[in-house]
Amino acid sequence: MTKPEQATLLSVRDLHVVFDTRHGPLTAIDHISLDIRPGEILGVVGESGAGKSLTGTAIIGLLDSPGRIAAGEIRMNGERIDNLPHEAMRRVRGKKIGAIFQDPLTSLHPMLSIGAQLVETIRTHFPVDAAAARATALELLKAVGIPAAETRIDHYPHQFSGGMRQRVVIALALAGKPALIVADEPTTALDVSIQAQITSLLKRLCRDYGTSVMLITHDMGVIAETADRVAVMYAGRIVETGPVESVTRAPRHPYTRGLMASIPSMRTRQATLQQIDGAMPRLNAIPEGCAFNLRCARASAQCRAEKPVLEVQSHAIACWHPFEGVTHG
Repeated sequence: MTKPEQATLLSVRDLHVVFDTRHGPLTAIDHISLDIRPGEILGVVGESGAGKSLTGTAIIGLLDSPGRIAAGEIRMNGERIDNLPHEAMRRVRGKKIGAIFQDPLTSLHPMLSIGAQLVETIRTHFPVDAAAARATALELLKAVGIPAAETRIDHYPHQFSGGMRQRVVIALALAGKPALIVADEPTTALDVSIQAQITSLLKRLCRDYGTSVMLITHDMGVIAETADRVAVMYAGRIVETGPVESVTRAPRHPYTRGLMASIPSMRTRQATLQQIDGAMPRLNAIPEGCAFNLRCARASAQCRAEKPVLEVQSHAIACWHPFEGVTHG
């Protein structure tokens, strides 16, 4: 259910990210804008190469050279953060914006117990002693569903399963009490039953802690079950955005419709799954006009010549020939 209108927590306006190469700059994020409200889960979805993770990386200030923000701005509670010095942005990460990455094992130090890592994170952001930080760490481990947390707090990452490690990473993301968590493919490396547990956990923590989540994934099924609103990305642009129920039940952009059609139906038997022909274009081969035109059955001469603009409305699309009133089954 979509949350009522509230003040904007995160505002991204006209964000343009390029990679400088010896042949000139390549556009990876093409002037996108999005908002996240307090306590809201915004799903960002699309195929590999769409620019989802890069958008999240830009928001948390971890773009590596030769990537750079060439235009636009990012504001947190009205304060601009994309132009902060390195040390100032480092204080924003963890304290105001937390992060959950795809592979929990690479997010945890293999030589430190999870308790030590949580205590270090807590003491970095709050003026508390080791005992108080450990007590908070224990509460976080219990909150994310780690069994026998009193014992497990002194265990090392290799002593946990993949699902338990991801829970620990979520606890680390919450340790600084951030207003926003950028969750980049947090369930991809997990099996289906554990995926459901992690998405349910994110929804509960969002409700209990009042934390907003930017949930980055390629899985429309996860978005449909978890998010309040969704932004569909293709070749560095947002092509459709709106309330999750509206976008998933009545997708209007041909790309979004293709993503939804590729999800297996629980109501009818299918011999084969539908797919979108072709592949995401490389950064140096993005076509003129609508970037999706080479894969779109509805493409016209206008689509091949003019880039559509994302409409400013609740359910917005960037398409010259959108579907009208089509309900996905």
